[in-house]
Amino acid sequence: MNSEYIREAEATRVRVLSEALPHIQQFAGRTLVIKYGGAAMKDSSLKAQVIRDIVFMSCVGIRPVVVHGGGPEINSWLTKFGIEPQFKDGLRVTDADTMDVVEMVLVGRVNKELVSLLSQAGGAAVGLCGKDGNLIRARHVGQEGVGFVGEVTSIDTKVVKTLVSSGYVPIISSVAADDSGQAHNINADTVAGEIAAALDAEKLILMTDTPGILRDRHDPSSLLTHLNIQQARELIEAGVVAGGMIPKVNCCVRSLAQGVNATHIIDGRIPHALLLEIFTDKGIGSMIVASERQLD
Repeated sequence: MNSEYIREAEATRVRVLSEALPHIQQFAGRTLVIKYGGAAMKDSSLKAQVIRDIVFMSCVGIRPVVVHGGGPEINSWLTKFGIEPQFKDGLRVTDADTMDVVEMVLVGRVNKELVSLLSQAGGAAVGLCGKDGNLIRARHVGQEGVGFVGEVTSIDTKVVKTLVSSGYVPIISSVAADDSGQAHNINADTVAGEIAAALDAEKLILMTDTPGILRDRHDPSSLLTHLNIQQARELIEAGVVAGGMIPKVNCCVRSLAQGVNATHIIDGRIPHALLLEIFTDKGIGSMIVASERQLD
């Protein structure tokens, strides 16, 4: 009985590898930008799996670039310093003291932890923020009362391309400076989308705490697995895509409009979500592409 179980397990492993092979061949040498956040960052077991998945992708010739958030840890450290986390219209209110904490947490703690974990898993990573190599230039988002919240004005990919071509995984935190050198906190989804576009990435993958785009937000079985830009915009107009999903879908649409081949919104709470989305025929989340022709 035990030997039969072992044979079946081995057969399953071989089938999985066989199914993955065409996808590995298709994406070898291509750049994939991954926005890493949500439960997959908070749960230690999920975090370890995500890190191993990224190392696997790198080992089979794919070029992953990681952009990360860190909201819960920022909140934790703000509380430790006696600063109450505040939000306005979905944006973190970022006064000077809060900005110091944001930069400390994202650049000095979360970023370096991810670099260390990836190195321990057998990969090679370098941590960056928007200030490094003038990677990201920012400006104030233009909304009053939110402090040093920024938006991207330009991306200079030289440092990222240099690292990727040398076999390193860039891990990027979404802190950047404006023309005066003032640091700004930028939404990590936005940064990931702009970097994906600037790199002419094959894919942009947003890891979230939802199954993807749902026809009925209360019914996980209503997942929309494939849609194009026009359909995505219609879902926003109809109110099907609402709340926090609107900026994520808009981020995907903007990336596609700038030349990214495909974008994905996936559930980071699922073990090995990245590999399931990229290396299986069905995937697990919602893929948005530019045109109907790509869905055929």
